[in-house]
Amino acid sequence: MRKIFYIVFSISQICFLLLYPQEALAASKEGMQLWLNVLLPVLLPFLILTGILIHTNMAGKLLQPVEVIWNKVLGVSAAGAYAVIVGALCGYPVGAKITSDLYENHQISESEAKYLLTFTNHASPVFVRTYLCHICLKDQIPARTVFGIFALSDITIMLLFRFVVYRNKIQFLSADKKKKTPVSSSSGAFLDVSIMNGFETVTRLGGYILMFSILSACISHFWNMKNLIGYTLSGILELTTGLCRLQNANIHMQWKYLLTLFLTAFGGICITFQTRSLVTINDSLYNSKTSEWNYNRVIRLILLQDHLTDCLLPVRLPVLHDKIRS
Repeated sequence: MRKIFYIVFSISQICFLLLYPQEALAASKEGMQLWLNVLLPVLLPFLILTGILIHTNMAGKLLQPVEVIWNKVLGVSAAGAYAVIVGALCGYPVGAKITSDLYENHQISESEAKYLLTFTNHASPVFVRTYLCHICLKDQIPARTVFGIFALSDITIMLLFRFVVYRNKIQFLSADKKKKTPVSSSSGAFLDVSIMNGFETVTRLGGYILMFSILSACISHFWNMKNLIGYTLSGILELTTGLCRLQNANIHMQWKYLLTLFLTAFGGICITFQTRSLVTINDSLYNSKTSEWNYNRVIRLILLQDHLTDCLLPVRLPVLHDKIRS
């Protein structure tokens, strides 16, 4: 079934490229500009530097002095705490990438990696503050309100998976089982490997952005996307593109607030594919990512439901009042 989907997708996109080359070219340029001007200069240096820390086993050692705190508060090891901090600061899909790298380098166990994937992959504070609140919402909604909503939902999800789903199942690797850094390994080797891994990761992400940009343009050509459903579908496909279109939409501010929270909490299908590609190709961890992380997003949307319902009341009441008067 999945093979048929990819075949149909490829044929439809090739037809769009051949029949409407100008629109496809414009969409490709838009996606590549996002990759070249934002993703590459911001994400690549960070991936290289974090790769060096992981390959030299310094990721866990830096947080080792306060490992007890990480164990008690979050239920993770010192190396796992590194993934939590990096994921919280950098957002999609870096949290999943760091967790995968730590697992691949035998710094954390499989059970801890599964647990970390449930709450380390979310929107970054910079993205929420700058792009979502400032650019999309024009600072009409306080950033602390948006931060509080997402932080509360992530903490709730973490507690749910820690004390219910993974209760007494999270195991930490002992010192003798962790991968040791070879004495003969040179600093140049660590740097070369980290640079190549960083470029591979960023290039892979760019490919997904390119394909989803073309897909969004294809859908926009045959279906009017300048309505509430269209903006929502655009954001579900690719988060950044959807939010960009939403900021110029002529709809009520409360609806913009609703959709931006919904789309950011969901993350988008493009981010799902990016995360899938960055997680280690291991059956158990791979299945964990495709199940627990998606459950995480569903739970986050459920937790947001009450707030989003209250958010829509100011919009619904005037409409009901006008209907009663008429």
